[in-house]
Amino acid sequence: MPLAAQRASLFLSDLHLSPALPRTTEAFTRFVDAVDPAEVAEVYILGDLFEFWIGDDMLESPFEADIAARLATLHQRGIALHVMHGNRDFLMGRRFARAAGATLIADPIAIDRFSHRYVLTHGDLLCTDDIPYQRFRRVVRWRWLQWCFLRWPLRWRMRLAARIRANSARHGGARMIYSDVNRDAVQALYKRFTADRMIQGHTHRPARHDDGPAQRRWVLTDWELDGTLARAAFLRVDANGESSLEVR
Repeated sequence: MPLAAQRASLFLSDLHLSPALPRTTEAFTRFVDAVDPAEVAEVYILGDLFEFWIGDDMLESPFEADIAARLATLHQRGIALHVMHGNRDFLMGRRFARAAGATLIADPIAIDRFSHRYVLTHGDLLCTDDIPYQRFRRVVRWRWLQWCFLRWPLRWRMRLAARIRANSARHGGARMIYSDVNRDAVQALYKRFTADRMIQGHTHRPARHDDGPAQRRWVLTDWELDGTLARAAFLRVDANGESSLEVR
């Protein structure tokens, strides 16, 4: 068996990195530096790596450029990096991917690892009971709307993002608890990909769910080390199974 097939896969999401969260950012950089290529073949970030992303010209800012450069060290060490869009950073594009040494992946997507088929998703698509959010999600994913928005000057986009963040803070901020998933939507996704495992983020409700006979769903934790929750973890999948591990 090839060495890469024996090495582990790591999954994390909802880091919401920003200069305003120095402890969380420091924990993430420690995580990246500690990934051992002798043990780990690939890292998956399933959305909301950043608190917000309003275009790849954000790489002209030191903070975002430093995070991308740090991520690129994974590729340099022979570790594949896969990044999925979240609800806060869906405008990440090819320039970011090149800078980070990453492959942008679809949401949802299925992968086969260690005799199981895993569906990977950020998770917001599963929250179908939140009808206003689903409508909003469809609108902001329109390509022509994104094309127009990305042609605004960066300073205009930054101002709009600041206003949205201020409004979000009044309603719970980045660490708000989102609507939970719809069980029928979860089962439909299992069926669509003929999968027996699922890994998601978004809802900020970290847990392991047994959704049915031989069906297991992991909800990844959001990262929060600058507030009251004090949690940061990732999921490791290897030949021994799945395990949630805390970042120290």
